[in-house]
Amino acid sequence: MFETAALTYGGETISTVIGWTYFAAWSISFYPQVVLNFRRKSVEGLSIDYLVYNVYGFACYAIFNTAFFFSKAIGDEYAGRNDGHHNLVRFNDLFFSYHALAISLITFLQSFWYKRSVTQKASSTVRIFFLVTLAGLIMSMLFASPYATVYYLSFIKLGCSMVKYIPQVWINYQRKSTDGWSIDNILLDFTGGVLSFAQLLLDAFRLGNIGDVLGNPVKMGLGLASIGFDLVFMSQHYVWYAEDRRQHKQDIESQRESHSQSRYGSTE
Repeated sequence: MFETAALTYGGETISTVIGWTYFAAWSISFYPQVVLNFRRKSVEGLSIDYLVYNVYGFACYAIFNTAFFFSKAIGDEYAGRNDGHHNLVRFNDLFFSYHALAISLITFLQSFWYKRSVTQKASSTVRIFFLVTLAGLIMSMLFASPYATVYYLSFIKLGCSMVKYIPQVWINYQRKSTDGWSIDNILLDFTGGVLSFAQLLLDAFRLGNIGDVLGNPVKMGLGLASIGFDLVFMSQHYVWYAEDRRQHKQDIESQRESHSQSRYGSTE
């Protein structure tokens, strides 16, 4: 019994550490893109669809986490459907979702503040996605239970996460470049995705209910989706379009050298 209690306590401690670590990695991952946009005073190379999906998805995710974290009725219904086990939404999940929503809004607003090309605008695809899922949400609120509506929000978030990277992958492919897209964001996001999925598996194993993995589809889907797309982006940046990145770096260095020589020459 003592060993079991120690194992349970140790597993809970490890889970907490993993949770806050992936929270930190995912939270910090939003900032490199904001900083890059600020330094360039431009969002060229960045998909507007990606920004829209991010804001919409994290708004749904924040509501989902809030409901499961604070609502006793929804928590009790979840437990009744899952053999008395409680949902695995934690405080770091709640805090992360609100933080992510705030930074996503800032990044989205940067697309209006800074320079962007005339072709950079929200596509008809993201507009249709928004209208269709919003109509479904309204129908769910009118005719379904609060529990079902909250879960519907989770699937909107999952849908956003599954498709939001596709426009950016396509833009990088068309331009044969990742210029304007922060790789630091991807490296941190990859770290967060791996740790998030690891925590979910650890908690399910520790509590003896592998069904909890399926009971939190958003967290599981977020981890798997982010890992898959991050691998694609890393391949684009470091392998497929690495030559363009090196050429771009050389061009910048040449411009700086030319500028320095011009300034030096003007003082003689």
